[in-house]
Amino acid sequence: MRSTRLSKSALAAVTGALILLPAGAAYAGSGPSAPAPEKTKRSAAPSPEGNPVSTKAKAAGVCDDAVEIGQKGLIKRNGTTIASVKQFYSKKCKENYGYLWVWDSFHTNAKPYDVSLGVYNYADDTTHGKGDWKATTQQEFWSVGTATVDDCTSASGSLRPSGSPQAYQAVSSKRC
Repeated sequence: MRSTRLSKSALAAVTGALILLPAGAAYAGSGPSAPAPEKTKRSAAPSPEGNPVSTKAKAAGVCDDAVEIGQKGLIKRNGTTIASVKQFYSKKCKENYGYLWVWDSFHTNAKPYDVSLGVYNYADDTTHGKGDWKATTQQEFWSVGTATVDDCTSASGSLRPSGSPQAYQAVSSKRC
C-alpha cells in the first residue's frame, strides 16, 4: 500500500510541477515573421463600372491608374437605357479616355450594332481619340488616350442598333 501511496504522491508532485512550468511563451515580435502579403492582382474582367486593366482597355492603351471623372451619360432608346458613357482620367499618363458599356438587357439579345466613342473637347469643338466599331457584339469599348486634360471635356458615345436608321447617343458630364 505504501508504494501505491508513494506513486500517487509522486505523480501528483510531477503533475503539479508541469502545470507550473510554462510549455513555451509567445511574445510579440519573438516568433518567425508572417509571410509578406502578396500583391493583390487586379482582375482584367470587363465591368459596367469600367476597368482600366481589362483586355480592351489595355488594347486601347489606357493607363492602369485611370479613374472615372464626372457623371455618366445614359444612351436610351424609346426610354430604355441600352448603354452608358463615362469619361476616365489618368494622372500618371495625363490623358482622358472615353468608355462605353452596353447594358446586359440590350446586349444579351442584340444583333450586331455600331458604336462610336471619343472625348469631346469644348475648346476646339472636336472629338478626340475617336473610335468606330461596325457590326459588333462587343460589350466594352474604350477610346484611345487624349491629351485634353487641360481643357473642358466630356466622353461622347453613340450606339446604332441593327436595323435602326439612327444612332442613339449620350455624353458624360462636362469636366474642366
